[in-house]
Amino acid sequence: MRQAADLDVAGQTVLVRSDFNVPLDGTTITDDGRIRADLPTLRDLLGRGARVVVCAHLGRPKGGNYAERAAGGPSLAPVAARLGELLGQPVPLAADVAGESARATAAGLADGQAAMLENVRFEPAETSKDDAERAAFAARLAALASRYVGDGFGALHRKHASVYDVPRLLPHAAGQLVTAELAVLRRLTQDPARPYVVVLGGAKVSDKLGVIGNLVLSASSDPTTPPTADRLLICGGMAYTFLAAQGHEVGGSLLDTDRIDEVKAALAEAGRAGVEVVLPVDHVVADRIAADAVPETVAGPDIPPGRMGLDIGPATRELFAAKLADAKTVFWNGPPGVFELPAFAAGTLAVAEAISHVTGLTVVGGGDSAAAVRHLQLPADAFTHISTGGGASLEYLEGAALPGIEALEACP
Repeated sequence: MRQAADLDVAGQTVLVRSDFNVPLDGTTITDDGRIRADLPTLRDLLGRGARVVVCAHLGRPKGGNYAERAAGGPSLAPVAARLGELLGQPVPLAADVAGESARATAAGLADGQAAMLENVRFEPAETSKDDAERAAFAARLAALASRYVGDGFGALHRKHASVYDVPRLLPHAAGQLVTAELAVLRRLTQDPARPYVVVLGGAKVSDKLGVIGNLVLSASSDPTTPPTADRLLICGGMAYTFLAAQGHEVGGSLLDTDRIDEVKAALAEAGRAGVEVVLPVDHVVADRIAADAVPETVAGPDIPPGRMGLDIGPATRELFAAKLADAKTVFWNGPPGVFELPAFAAGTLAVAEAISHVTGLTVVGGGDSAAAVRHLQLPADAFTHISTGGGASLEYLEGAALPGIEALEACP
């Protein structure tokens, strides 16, 4: 895969696919981590005399056509303004994605200047499953530039026009962020230092079963091959389906009854593979998810009726810390609790602190885990790597082919 540093960009218009899908409170960006993560690539290109046109998505605009989606938003205007502040130069925002305004904006750039296109998902063809429709839109995007740099790691698992089709039309390369993300993920899958502990939390069991099946438990079918991971710590909303699969009561907690049989199979496979699965032994519960909800600690794995689990309890925090203490490799994806509410943030803070004390490779797998690290104001340098793409990192560790990587590896 060609690196952006090896791409001739002086005097060239470079379309950079970034991942600026940042959280907003109205029009205020509440976490600019993804914007900051792309600065090394953008500064390098600008410093080498490129005319940079940034392409990114924001949210999931709804509507059957461009006008409906653009009217409903969200616009990338706050992102363009924040990027301009970070780069120290104005970053004008085109009024459209690949139309007259985009063409005029790109053509008006001088060497070393940057601009941004409006939310690429305003164009229905961006996410279309019709190859011809997607390709036609990609051709319009590609016409804006003479080079392409893919640096939106969090979108690489999407077969979208700006991720998959455009790089096939232009000389292209991977940006510094994508290169760094892939290098770390390869370290997780290619002979990781042991003990290797995987911490999986978050709400959806379905999002994690692929990782459990491929990364953690895949070796169980071959008893001569050691499992990829040695220890699996399950927490967050998904833990209640695991507990239910073991016959425990989970009260009103999040529960995916349709996945219980799959979870039972995963637990059995873990046993055959010799992978230690650690589940919560106590909980912090309440009657609802709310800032004024009264937290209660429930000893033992069972949760009474009328209460829902919203965080791991103090005994589980100590147990998880002990299971992480001797780790040499850690991958963490998904918070143990509703960390946005102070009453239910202790578990996430405890897990993050325990991982920060690990002396080996520690990877925070993007998404809510990365947001939690920033929300709790933990130092980023306490971890080896904080990923910008939760979904992309999970799919990579599942062994799935990522369309964006395939496109960046292809000619030209």
